[in-house]
Amino acid sequence: MNSWRIKLSLLLTYLVFAILLNSVGVVILQVINNYEVSKSSASVLEGFKDLPIAIVSFFVASYLPRFGYRNAIVLGLVIVSLACIVMPLIPSFAMTKILFLSVGVSFALVKVSVYATVGLITHDRQSHAAFLNTIEGFFMVGVLSGYWIFSLFIDPDNTKSTQWLQVYYWLSLLCAFNILLLLSTPFKQSRQAERKDSAITEFLAMLNLVKLPMVYVFVISAFLYVLIEQGIGTWLPTFNNEIIRLPTDMSIQVTSIFAACLALGRLSAGVILKRIHWYLLLNICLIAMAALVLLTLPMTNNLEPIGNNDWSSVPLAAWLFPCIGLFMAPIYPAINSVILSALPKDKHAAMTGLIVLFSALGGTCGSMLTGYVFAVFDGQTAFYLILIPILIIMITLRLLKGNVQRSGTVEVVTP
Repeated sequence: MNSWRIKLSLLLTYLVFAILLNSVGVVILQVINNYEVSKSSASVLEGFKDLPIAIVSFFVASYLPRFGYRNAIVLGLVIVSLACIVMPLIPSFAMTKILFLSVGVSFALVKVSVYATVGLITHDRQSHAAFLNTIEGFFMVGVLSGYWIFSLFIDPDNTKSTQWLQVYYWLSLLCAFNILLLLSTPFKQSRQAERKDSAITEFLAMLNLVKLPMVYVFVISAFLYVLIEQGIGTWLPTFNNEIIRLPTDMSIQVTSIFAACLALGRLSAGVILKRIHWYLLLNICLIAMAALVLLTLPMTNNLEPIGNNDWSSVPLAAWLFPCIGLFMAPIYPAINSVILSALPKDKHAAMTGLIVLFSALGGTCGSMLTGYVFAVFDGQTAFYLILIPILIIMITLRLLKGNVQRSGTVEVVTP
């Protein structure tokens, strides 16, 4: 297997989906302006993205080894490419929902395939954790670039302009390029292609994983982490616009700091995790996250609006709060690697299905809960509430560490 070409393909695939998946915060801000929908109505876009991820990953994860990981990735890219082409042709809130529905279905296919492929091309726990952090870091590079790409197409002087929809033609071209790259990349899946069990048996085996104590403790950790990340990432552009009082284009551009910190944190975590234990690193990160919330949110009270492109007047809080991404970054890929490395490789696709399922549910709950609190109370209250899941994650990580140490590499019995 030509591992370097496969790794490049996986990285570029994640880049495409990073831009589309994490554009939901930008798109929420734009549909509020363009289509005059309420914040609570706009928040359902996260559900249109995440619920299909949860449903599709739950039902197809155990089948993907039969279908082929590369075939699944290509199929996902084709679906998204077509949706991007239609998006500017039918500008409406309904079409926006369909776009994110397509992205969600496709990402379920892609993420399960990518995570399972990592298990095939890495050879030990350290290399698995390092490359998984690299993939997730590259994902955040895509998120970072996405904020700036979308902001280039937004007219700051006309909030009703739909010029920003033209970005989807370029994203469709990016999908097409990646499809060609994948089809030209040698990809053998012999260890996973020969399956003796029926699809139903494999699906039941996936459900059987939840009986393991370390798996359900992991599921709680992953759910709460994604709840925090999506709650911040989705609503930070609106927070910058309405609470910090930045112009629309600057609100989006400043949000890119959050993505940049996530990218930097995950790429550097790939190196750091080779030197210190994951449990120590993640606890340091959680404490730093809580400290940053308590430090910066009081600085966002009663701010005055600033002029367009007046970067010298951007409040300090707008620069500091997105830095929470630096400390959040290592948590998700690290706990994913911990649970996958503790299971046999033939269970990685099924486990990834559960990862994607509960991550998607966490993302939906995080976005909708934050949007609801934002609308009923205010943005500061919405972001203060993330202190609660931070505390719970500290508890579940302790339980996860203990369960993994007791279990070693688990042999899962197929029902």
